[in-house]
Amino acid sequence: MDPFRKMRSELERGIFRAWEGLTEGWREMLSRSGGALTHFVRSAKEEQGDAAQEDFPRWGLLATESWETAQSVIVRVEMPGMNKEDIDVSIHRGSLWIRGEKRSGRDRQGRLYRIMERAYGQFERSIPLPGNIDAARAEVSYQNGVVTVIVPKTEECPPTQLQLK
Repeated sequence: MDPFRKMRSELERGIFRAWEGLTEGWREMLSRSGGALTHFVRSAKEEQGDAAQEDFPRWGLLATESWETAQSVIVRVEMPGMNKEDIDVSIHRGSLWIRGEKRSGRDRQGRLYRIMERAYGQFERSIPLPGNIDAARAEVSYQNGVVTVIVPKTEECPPTQLQLK
């Protein structure tokens, strides 16, 4: 076999293995992040601003945990650096909806970023809730960059056997 052909073949195999490892890593990250991977949409004003913003992230993580107790469903969402006035929380059609806008709050003109991993802009996120909740009695708080929602449970209706007529 021609030595160049052999070298090319080995190089192609190495690139293929590296690509497979990379795609597997991305698949695992997306799988683990679940719904935490959130799309941020910049306002028209920001879009018209500094051309360097095109490279700024449009995706960010809103890490969430949710669990149930006998009395309630609790959801906590990390939203560091946000003002509570910029966060809207609602329950609609069996899901908890969190909408907001993460603002940079600073003039970016003249900056040369070395690292920019933070996403800014408007976002929304929905988290499915179980069917046996009392949304009208839900409580929400924001402390230390974490939104906490506590939704009381209602009593579940026991299964009922229906008779065909």
